Amino acid sequence: MPHLVLLGDSIFDNKAYVAGGPDVVAQVRDDLPAGWTATLCAVDGATTAGVRSQLARVPADATHLVLSIGGNDALGQSGVLARGARSVAEVLETLGEIGRGFERDYRAMLDLVLARGLPTALCTIYNPSYPEPARQRISVAALTFMNDPIVRIAAEHGLPLIDLRLVCTDPADYANPIEPSSRGGEKIAAAISGLVLNHDFRTRRSVIVR
Repeated sequence: MPHLVLLGDSIFDNKAYVAGGPDVVAQVRDDLPAGWTATLCAVDGATTAGVRSQLARVPADATHLVLSIGGNDALGQSGVLARGARSVAEVLETLGEIGRGFERDYRAMLDLVLARGLPTALCTIYNPSYPEPARQRISVAALTFMNDPIVRIAAEHGLPLIDLRLVCTDPADYANPIEPSSRGGEKIAAAISGLVLNHDFRTRRSVIVR
């Protein structure tokens, strides 16, 4: 029996933000056909370092893994956006250093995930939905330094990638500036179910899904 497991952070573990509406794992279960099971191992607030403990809770009969992680790593570094700088080059160097550190952490974490030997899909970090235009633009630009490694790593490993930046595109997709609403969760669930039902993981071919 196919058994899908969701790993990561509040992109999947969003029950606290949907005001009694369906959360992502419930929506995934609704989208999957009879005979499929879905389990939530993702934890609200998790960073790349927290995925190790989530893997310890993956059921023994799991057949597919989908991972969405990195948003909280980004939040942990967001203080740099308020710093002064002497030049654009200094800004780029600072953001590049953060991106390189994230890439090291992400690669180490993904090695643990792939050691399970299960069909695995990754997700980008989605864009926030800040009401202040300047804050939104700055945040989206800064996140490219973390999303670029995720895209490259997916390609290197031949893993399919759900680009959440293309999935959640409307303010109604967000319960607050950084958490998905039930409507956003519905879109995320559709992307997940469509991927696991239609992608041939045996090809080890990286594709981008929206």
